[in-house]
Amino acid sequence: MSSGAVNKKPKRIFITGTDTDAGKTVVATQLLRALAVSGYRTAALKPLAAGVDNTLSDPRNSDAVQLQAAATEAQTYEVVNPYLFAEAIAPHIAAKNEDREIDFNECVARCQPLLNSDADVAVVEGAGGWLVPINEQYTMADLAEALDMQVVLVVGMKLGCINHALLTAAAIEQAGLPLVGWVANHLHQDMSESAANVAALAARIQSPLLAELPFSPSIESANFVDQFDLSQLF
Repeated sequence: MSSGAVNKKPKRIFITGTDTDAGKTVVATQLLRALAVSGYRTAALKPLAAGVDNTLSDPRNSDAVQLQAAATEAQTYEVVNPYLFAEAIAPHIAAKNEDREIDFNECVARCQPLLNSDADVAVVEGAGGWLVPINEQYTMADLAEALDMQVVLVVGMKLGCINHALLTAAAIEQAGLPLVGWVANHLHQDMSESAANVAALAARIQSPLLAELPFSPSIESANFVDQFDLSQLF
């Protein structure tokens, strides 16, 4: 919760995933709500979003809209989501298809207003996985590093997730960024040996398990706020 310190910058948490559809948005929004319940002022940022859900005069991405709504600090959509592309594909390909180029330094600059807001915690959701390209030179990992983020890894619990999770955790460590925790997000109701998979990951990932989110057939209305161990983040 707010300390009242002047010009205190928010704690910066970057949400990455083992894969597309691992559940980054679910985790990011539920984390924002858990933080709010605990009295923290929050801001949300989705630097790059691919996939327009409203094709009218005011296009939006549904993931970014959910983040915007879950944060306690009101921001315009353009601040929450500086780059929006129509196709739900890798951002660098979507940009190329629109004859646009994502300038890395400009992307970093567009993130600064929210990261320097009055919030206690800024939750930033990446696009795709850790090494998804932004352009020909830079990846989401480079953006997280440039923004000086602490990282939370979302593991989409499915066959193959152990390999994906351990490779991603190793890549985060190699980048020199702190992996402050991970979340086990159950994607299927009937995953074989799901508990054994979580246990295998917990034994191998040095960072704490922040939450284990159960499968929900209606994820939009699900409430997993009580699942998060926020003490591991502060």
